[in-house]
Amino acid sequence: MLRPFTTKLAATSRVPLRQAIAFQRQVHSSATQLQSNDETPVSPPASEEAKKTLPQKASHIVRSILHGSEQVRQETKYTLSKVLARGKYVHELATHSVKPGCMEEYKAVVGELYPLIVRNLSPGVKLVGSWETDIGELDTAVHIWEYKGYPALSAAYLTYRSDPEYQRLHRKMLSLLRSRKSQIMLEFQFWPTHPPASKGGLYELRSYMLKSGTLLEWEQNWRIGVECRKHHEVPMGAWFSQLGDLNQVHHLWQYPDLQVRKEVRESAWSENGWPETVLNTVPLIQKMSSRIMLPMSFSSLK
Repeated sequence: MLRPFTTKLAATSRVPLRQAIAFQRQVHSSATQLQSNDETPVSPPASEEAKKTLPQKASHIVRSILHGSEQVRQETKYTLSKVLARGKYVHELATHSVKPGCMEEYKAVVGELYPLIVRNLSPGVKLVGSWETDIGELDTAVHIWEYKGYPALSAAYLTYRSDPEYQRLHRKMLSLLRSRKSQIMLEFQFWPTHPPASKGGLYELRSYMLKSGTLLEWEQNWRIGVECRKHHEVPMGAWFSQLGDLNQVHHLWQYPDLQVRKEVRESAWSENGWPETVLNTVPLIQKMSSRIMLPMSFSSLK
């Protein structure tokens, strides 16, 4: 019993009663713990995450926000350029802002310059297409070039700088421009660039500025989306940027006219998978634009 034990302990050792009671409780607790050790299952060791200190956890969270989780980084380590890209060609998107009133003269000059490049100067270079913007950013020309890899791109640039005929026509072209812009791109593996064709009608170039880190998710959804659209139209090309403006994707489509474009786009909503593609990719976009273009006479796609 508690009282006889503590009273005896206090009387014999002259220990105050309060300390004696505390001592007995400590002994009783220890005995109870020893008795229950055989009955209580052993807790598993704490995980590495649980062992982290608060500063370590905070640092891990910051790294995940800035660079993505370790799992995602490992999964996408070899993805964006090696898996998403077809890997066969490098493409260049050249956009020229032409001085108002000079478009016809500009088309005459590039109609002489660009066939010269393809025919005589650069065997590793093809002109995918050249267009004039009809709806969108007016007084603008768009050219898409195809190179057999980065070596062909570098070789072409060196040739241009040393060829006198190229330099003459190039200077003439520059005198007709307000500004120009270049972007190096890779084509998506699931959406190869269409070979030269004379389809007539009009072309639409749709450009999307994506949120950083969302290109893989975009690609996964559009693999499904483009299959839905193929039932109604022929995709002409799709690329993602590598140099210049980054996090950007371009899709090229061809239509006989604007009415057919409207009907084709509306009919795509009846395809299983297309509504989901739109639903899943719209949140990934920061900015998007569309331009309707007419092919120039020397364009490979026209």
